[in-house]
Amino acid sequence: MAHPKRRLPGNAAGDFYVDETCIDCETCRWLAPETFFPVAGQSAVLRQPGSPEARRQALLAAVACPTASIGTLAAAPEMAEARAAFPVPIAEEVYYCGYHSPKSFGAASYLIVRPEGNVLVDSPRRSETLAARIESMGGARWLFLTHGDDVADHGFWRERLGCERILHVGDAGGSTLDCERILSGGDTVELAPDLRIIPVPGHTEGSCALLYRESFLFTGDHLAWSERRGHLYAFRDACWHSWRRQTESMGKLAGYGFEWVLPGHGRRFHSDRETMRAQMEECLEWMRGRG
Repeated sequence: MAHPKRRLPGNAAGDFYVDETCIDCETCRWLAPETFFPVAGQSAVLRQPGSPEARRQALLAAVACPTASIGTLAAAPEMAEARAAFPVPIAEEVYYCGYHSPKSFGAASYLIVRPEGNVLVDSPRRSETLAARIESMGGARWLFLTHGDDVADHGFWRERLGCERILHVGDAGGSTLDCERILSGGDTVELAPDLRIIPVPGHTEGSCALLYRESFLFTGDHLAWSERRGHLYAFRDACWHSWRRQTESMGKLAGYGFEWVLPGHGRRFHSDRETMRAQMEECLEWMRGRG
């Protein structure tokens, strides 16, 4: 848990603070941008929450934080409510799970609620509170792992929910060798009529994206929104396999239509299809210039 004696000096005076255990995963900054900001390679409190909604968002960030680096000087009676709030809705049947894990450097995970069986996309950290909430929403038929970096506590979720884990062979190893479905090759896989698995090697050899209802694209660490650059982009400095292959994969992905980009790391992006196509072309041009 966060400790006031470790409070970072960049925090604004007041109740909420970030301590020195922060790993700069950015989770708090996109969950509660009114409260948290970057400083010296970590996050800190820019200003104390000034409204009930800002306080709620800051508490959600405290729950989501993978290293429990966010604290309050006074007891927060709403903390139990914040823990029970996840998964929180994004749009339609898509939810954000919170409960980021340090094992995946704070990657986001998602839940798709569908009558034919729910899909957990990437692994949150182990949490009985979150597991009970997901069970109340219908559990999970599949746990789709976009790549080997963001598998976190996948074994717990398999045992707790009985879900079938899906991972590409390019990233299978160690604890993921016993995943129930190991994919291979580079062809798109139709998991269900509304779910397509699209191999996008590059960030890792076995990276895959998941397209839901031709609208929601779950990208792992392949594609995200950059607030600083103002466009969709890929992590050039965190490409563990091949930048050339990742650029090729991005070109392939640009051929699909979608309206949401939901990454593991980085920020979400939502727009109409025409704007999204233009964004993908801008992303590709940017990537080609950094070969």
